[in-house]
Amino acid sequence: MKIALIGLGKMGANMARRLCRGGIEVVGFNRSREIIEELAREEGMTPANSLADAVKQLPSPRVVWLMLPSGAPTENTLQELIPMLDKGDIVVEGGNSNYHDSQRRGEMLAEHGIGYVDSGTSGGVWGLKEGYCLMVGGEKEHVNAVEPVLKTLAPAADRGWAHVGPVGAGHFTKMIHNGIEYGMMQAYAEGFALLRGKEEFALDMAQITELWKHGSVVRSWLLDLTADFMKKDQNLEEIEPYVADSGEGRWTVNESVDQGVAAPVLTLALQMRFASQDEYGYGNRVLSMMRNAFGGHFVETRDK
Repeated sequence: MKIALIGLGKMGANMARRLCRGGIEVVGFNRSREIIEELAREEGMTPANSLADAVKQLPSPRVVWLMLPSGAPTENTLQELIPMLDKGDIVVEGGNSNYHDSQRRGEMLAEHGIGYVDSGTSGGVWGLKEGYCLMVGGEKEHVNAVEPVLKTLAPAADRGWAHVGPVGAGHFTKMIHNGIEYGMMQAYAEGFALLRGKEEFALDMAQITELWKHGSVVRSWLLDLTADFMKKDQNLEEIEPYVADSGEGRWTVNESVDQGVAAPVLTLALQMRFASQDEYGYGNRVLSMMRNAFGGHFVETRDK
């Protein structure tokens, strides 16, 4: 099978590597030429000079897989692709798009007779070695057509990928997956902060994280990764306490509001990320002044 892979960032490039090594012919295009040349040289990927060149090199019916940032980059590329494709061709969108956009795009492409598959893709930088978890939405015939690609990207042909529902269901499932991820990470972080704070016990964080990996009900891959970096540095004094949010956590919380379903853990985990991003801490300054105003409590200034 031969596909075009558009977008060769960290995840897209590793997906191209896994596909090439798994026997899928990949035509790759990226704005940066350097990664195209690297993958062509090291993995045998077929290079493309443009989006049109990538499409031109595919047999009919064509399969074009997009691994682009959500929003304008994906939208603009889809609009550019439409006149290049024919009825029966399929576009797979594997980035982290909002599922509402996926539903709209599926309808838009269907008007041109083009199939659309939305694939929520999890695995990060470890996907090349471990395989990717693929949550796929779309019509059955379109998913069946790209099944060889899904089986190659997944940890194994019979697991790690699933057709979860109609168009939009793939990115919706990935959105909730990421919301859960936020909550799990926040719980671990708070627990480790409490362990670290009990100075009288002088707890060895590397020892404890390794301990919990075996037989504990809180063991997970996230814990495995945490244990790995705790072995190298458990003080983390060189790390800024800033945690970014990719957007999917916000979409998950918005979905909980839309459905009227309580999701306090996921919501608070997102809010804690916002708190870490507050460089100026204006809200906390206001709190300090309020305490001073009603109780005469000490206000700590920058010059101490």
